Amino acid sequence: MTDRYEQFSSLTFERPAPGVLRIVLDAPNLNAVDPVMHRELADIWPVIDRDEETRVVMIQGAGKAFSAGGTFDSIEAMTESYDVRVRVMREARDMVYGVLNCSKPVVSAIHGPAVGAGLVIGMMADISVAGRKAKIVDGHTRLGVAAGDHAAICWPLLCGMAKAKYYLLTCDALSGEEAERIGLVSKCVDDDEVREEALRIATRLANGSVSAIAWTKRSLNHWYRIAQPIFEASLGLEFLGFGGHDVAEGVASHREKRSPDFEAVAAAHPLDL
Repeated sequence: MTDRYEQFSSLTFERPAPGVLRIVLDAPNLNAVDPVMHRELADIWPVIDRDEETRVVMIQGAGKAFSAGGTFDSIEAMTESYDVRVRVMREARDMVYGVLNCSKPVVSAIHGPAVGAGLVIGMMADISVAGRKAKIVDGHTRLGVAAGDHAAICWPLLCGMAKAKYYLLTCDALSGEEAERIGLVSKCVDDDEVREEALRIATRLANGSVSAIAWTKRSLNHWYRIAQPIFEASLGLEFLGFGGHDVAEGVASHREKRSPDFEAVAAAHPLDL
């Protein structure tokens, strides 16, 4: 692996086929995204874009999961510090725009849990391959903050407004089969075939016309660029929420493995929306 990737200490890089760069999320607690990984997932894309050896990016999780999302310590740090919220919000924005603007196609291999910050790359990928029993969850409202990250920019385009609203408001989990049925992911395969199928697709793209594929990606992604004001509004409202009262109850309920009592929070802190 070339020296350009040595600076990204939280990510693992492999060359499984000519022209294919495989990024593996490999971290404790089902590949949870800590502050270092979050920053690196935001910063990696311009580096990839300048890498002449790479024609396609494949991203997967290690072990039994794609990613369990942000760590509780990271979330609590955001609730306690304005400076941390601003920094993480900028990284969240750069992560989405990084995948969006990278000229190389991105293929995600989603198996097991795919949640929160880790889900961003999985859903923003140009082609997403999910296992039948994958567990896809956008858990923002369950945590007590607006569904920011990537959701507002792509879910309505991928699966339609009715389904996007249902899953983003309720935080219900989707299996890979259901995600494919509603159009949220590109393909669904047996769980033990996810990585193999994603690599097959990545290799096929790497053998294709670099310019034709890059320019097709750029053209199609103008649909997302049209939605950039929607995305930035959702991101701003999400991080406004990290300074509010609901998120404290949301984090506590996750740690205590119980349902959140947002009704009690609302009674104690009435909010005129």
